[in-house]
Amino acid sequence: MKKHLICGVEEESIAAELEIEEGDFLISINDKEIKDIFDYHYLVEDEYLEVLIEKADGEEWLLEVEKDADEDLGLSFGESLMDSYKSCHNKCVFCFIDQNPPGMRETIYFKDDDTRLSFLQGNYVTLTNLLEKDIERIIEYKLAPINISVHTTNEKLRCEMLHNRFAGRLLTYMDMLYKAGIPMNAQIVLCKGINDGKELEKTISDLMEYAPVIQSLSVVPVGLTKYREGLYKLEPFNEEDAKAVIDIIHKYQKLAMEKFGYHFVHASDEWYINAGYEIPDEDNYDGYIQLENGVGMTRLFLNELSSSVEDYLKSHKKPSDKKLNISTISGVLAYPLFCQGMDIVKKAFPKVKINTFKIINNFFGEKITVTGLLTGGDIISQLKDKDLGDALFLPSNTLKADEDIFLDDVTLDELQNALQVPVIIVQSEGMDFIEKILDFK
Repeated sequence: MKKHLICGVEEESIAAELEIEEGDFLISINDKEIKDIFDYHYLVEDEYLEVLIEKADGEEWLLEVEKDADEDLGLSFGESLMDSYKSCHNKCVFCFIDQNPPGMRETIYFKDDDTRLSFLQGNYVTLTNLLEKDIERIIEYKLAPINISVHTTNEKLRCEMLHNRFAGRLLTYMDMLYKAGIPMNAQIVLCKGINDGKELEKTISDLMEYAPVIQSLSVVPVGLTKYREGLYKLEPFNEEDAKAVIDIIHKYQKLAMEKFGYHFVHASDEWYINAGYEIPDEDNYDGYIQLENGVGMTRLFLNELSSSVEDYLKSHKKPSDKKLNISTISGVLAYPLFCQGMDIVKKAFPKVKINTFKIINNFFGEKITVTGLLTGGDIISQLKDKDLGDALFLPSNTLKADEDIFLDDVTLDELQNALQVPVIIVQSEGMDFIEKILDFK
């Protein structure tokens, strides 16, 4: 049986009372092998447990536990999954990781397609590395929601797009999840001339049959870097293409509203900006369920800024007298709307000068225009001769999650030293921008 290293034991927990220690190994519960964290959580729900532990010296202890059903043992393990991550076996024509430049840190090139990360971290997965027994396990454990990269419901086309002959099993698995009532979210990475137009309409129509178990569907444009030599030839979408995509999505939003009372399918913000359309109102986003896919992020940011400024003015009765000269940045795509947001901030802080700099993505190529894919090197090279004032307010999405490092391995300290100005990290919430201005000395 696979054994799992115990890396922590909570004080006054069941495990502590049983003298289980850090460095011991968990072998089984009720004589059942534990493959990963989901097996563990499922098995410890029983009120009576027989826990097999291997001590650091190799001695085995079989411990009997009687407890409440919702009571945990108090163990923690080194890996969040209690297992290694499953990598992606697809060779998608649109894969962004294949378009990364050489010489980056190893983790940048790892393609995860681990369904378990969909439940833990919200990742989107293709379901191509699963067997029917894996779907049955998801259903048995009631793991939800599961976020699925669909791209197309045309089985032949999906096999071609993912370059995987097993990719056509998608709808069989989705049928199983649907019948079991397992909530799902879905996404489509749209590629010009491949899964757009009539194929897009077919995919949306097919997936609507799974609503409301499928809670939402996002449509995002393929990202194309300058590192595509030897890869499948793909073209960027233009303004007319963006308008056509939005027309299709609005058509099905209307149908979904009539049938389900919510919009179901959503266009990511890039489509509206590239089409020259206004970003829809908040009501269009069904509670921002697809926010991590860039759906409604601009609207949420602008609305939160407006609300934060209004709250500030109500509580302080008048605009702030604070004087400050700060700078901030935006990718090319959101630059006009980001400037609009800074104009909102100035209503509360008329004496604060805000310089907003548009950063061109030379690292990945000028076709990559979103702020979240800007690199430290590009920020440094394009700001090093600029008057940045008292501080640089930097959007948090330019940094790797939970780390002060950019995609090109430039650290936050290196950027701050290169620009010789304090760098203030600002979360995407509008109130955080206001608070960081107020807190800055």
